[in-house]
Amino acid sequence: MSRAQRKQFIDMPFNPDTQDLYLVRRSIQHALSTALPFFHGTFLDVGCGIQPYRAMIVAVPSRVERYIGMDFKVDDEVKYKTARPDITWDGLHIPLPDASVDCAMATEVLEHCPDPQAVLREIARVLRPGGHLLITVPFLWPLHDMPYDEHRYTPEAIKRMLRGAGFSDDMVRATGGWDASLGQMIGLWAMRRPMPDAVRKVLKYFTYPVVRFLIKRDRVPADLDWLMITSLCALARKQ
Repeated sequence: MSRAQRKQFIDMPFNPDTQDLYLVRRSIQHALSTALPFFHGTFLDVGCGIQPYRAMIVAVPSRVERYIGMDFKVDDEVKYKTARPDITWDGLHIPLPDASVDCAMATEVLEHCPDPQAVLREIARVLRPGGHLLITVPFLWPLHDMPYDEHRYTPEAIKRMLRGAGFSDDMVRATGGWDASLGQMIGLWAMRRPMPDAVRKVLKYFTYPVVRFLIKRDRVPADLDWLMITSLCALARKQ
């Protein structure tokens, strides 16, 4: 992928034009950075898209020796010009043998799965015992990729699905609380609500300082009950 494409996912700058995406991208990057020490050997990227995190996953001092990007077969020469998936799947069955990978991730994937429990069981099937899985899912985000936007999850739902699929030691956390949620909503409203381009061009410079202030002051408490959240990430280990 090009340097410009990678910048949309890794180390995205925070400015008036990125106030709708910045927190999402930063949260995923932080979750991956935290999980990297647990990864090694063969790594499976479920729903890899244009593989924006591939370089980050295999770069020294990572212990990942082989990266496998998996996604749907899409005849899109522009999208996959520099990042075609290594293997393709049908959204449910992974074309790999049992216990053939050491670690995996699925970033912003499970919300698009009609049967997420079955997908998690399939990931567990191809993972070796003790292998780790990182997942991220949105909570406060517009409906997208319709009609393939299926779910929004709570922490307890993620824990229950992981355990039901054969994972343990699940660490599920929110990546943004009340202030970040308000900031993200303002950023989304300013950048994605239908309005004349001339209005948006002016408005985004008024909302940007507010969004920046809210994200900077955000704190996620240990007690998630009655908390508004932006998204979730989870790291779990196959039993």
